[in-house]
Amino acid sequence: MPVNKRKVQEINAGSMADIAFLLLIFFLVATTMNVDTGLVRVLPPMPDPNVKQEDIKVKERNLFLVFVSGSGNIMAGGQQIDIHQLKDAAKEFILNPLNDENLPEKEDKTIDLPDGQKWVYPVSQGVISLQNTRDTSYQVYIHVQNELTRAFNEIRDELSMSKFGVRFGDLDEDQRKAITTAVPLKVSEAEPRKMTK
Repeated sequence: MPVNKRKVQEINAGSMADIAFLLLIFFLVATTMNVDTGLVRVLPPMPDPNVKQEDIKVKERNLFLVFVSGSGNIMAGGQQIDIHQLKDAAKEFILNPLNDENLPEKEDKTIDLPDGQKWVYPVSQGVISLQNTRDTSYQVYIHVQNELTRAFNEIRDELSMSKFGVRFGDLDEDQRKAITTAVPLKVSEAEPRKMTK
């Protein structure tokens, strides 16, 4: 019987699906994914439903307005400043070292220390309010957030050095809680502005 030389032999494709599946699994396991990380913020507790929102007011002297425009210009405390000056301006506002009447009030708060002692510390009532325009770049926004957070971190470091003799990052959990009670991170964010031409 003559053999048809033109007929092409079929390739057994039964295991192709298995190989493709194994390759897919390999690439899923071996590939790293870029994960966007957010900003670490402790949100304030939910307001009491019995208190009207209009009744919750912040005194003007206790509010440090930071406005970031789309072009990257920063207005803080009513004047235009450079990004490198923002941390120091925020620190001065929070600390109010000269008890200036235009800077935030301080309220003496009794804080429990890990050793059972009580510590009375003048806690700033200041709140930093950050607002930006919708066309502000993400990089500028994050840079401003970093500078504001750095201001609070430096204040916490200085206070923990004077109170416990070590930096804030080296404190145990109870000591860290005492310092964060003395220097709470108060950064509020307002709705971004839509700029009209």
